[in-house]
Amino acid sequence: MASVLVVEDDQFVRSALIRHLSEASHTVRSVGTALEALREVAHFRFDVVILDLGLPDLDGAEALKMLRSITDVPVIIATARDDESEIVRLLNDGADDYLTKPFSVEHLSARMAAVLRRSRAAGGEAPPPRVIRVGGLSIDPLRRTAELDGAELDLTRREFDLLTFLAGRPGVVVARKELLAEVWQQAYGDDQTIDVHLSWLRRKLGETAARPRYLHTLRGVGVKLQPPADAPAGARTDAQAGARADAQAGARTDAQAGRPFDTPLSEPPA
Repeated sequence: MASVLVVEDDQFVRSALIRHLSEASHTVRSVGTALEALREVAHFRFDVVILDLGLPDLDGAEALKMLRSITDVPVIIATARDDESEIVRLLNDGADDYLTKPFSVEHLSARMAAVLRRSRAAGGEAPPPRVIRVGGLSIDPLRRTAELDGAELDLTRREFDLLTFLAGRPGVVVARKELLAEVWQQAYGDDQTIDVHLSWLRRKLGETAARPRYLHTLRGVGVKLQPPADAPAGARTDAQAGARADAQAGARTDAQAGRPFDTPLSEPPA
């Protein structure tokens, strides 16, 4: 079984690929633009990327170069273009294989298997994605599921991304600007957006700003996620060891934001 990212803007083709790959017991995530693909590979580990070239926001050839600047994940180009010179150029630019549409699912499966064999032979079998555990929280970034004390949490995409980012740095104070850059992918933004999402997360975690258990705000500094005081001593995440190393860097002030991080907000509607 492999973790696959499908980058395809044609909804019909995308659905067919997702269905086939899922039936073959692969874990599949899909996006329709190059920028979404870059965000996905920056936050999740994939075994292979299937990349279309005719994307709406950026040509796939440029997307391939950008992918190669941040990851060495195997990339299979899947497109209707069949110009030999372009195929050679893409392979030289870092593509691991090239499929011309239309192709059969059997053909795709065989190409994927070959690419994965080469990748694993070169770098060894990759470990399974790590599940993040902090106290009673359990977060699976690959399957995008989160549980609190064994009960699954119903989170929006942004709530999940925010919770995962903070849980991966337990005990580390994260400033507003870092949250905007890493979770929202924005250099600038409305700080109240962060506060609203934190308020929603608190509601779903069964806590409030006045009575926090996991999410703690430090006035004028940032926010941190840590196990509640009543959590068992062993209920800690392995990420804490690494998190301590960058705690000092993460705990920088955010005075430029112009408003205390824990300014009370009214709870969102149920």
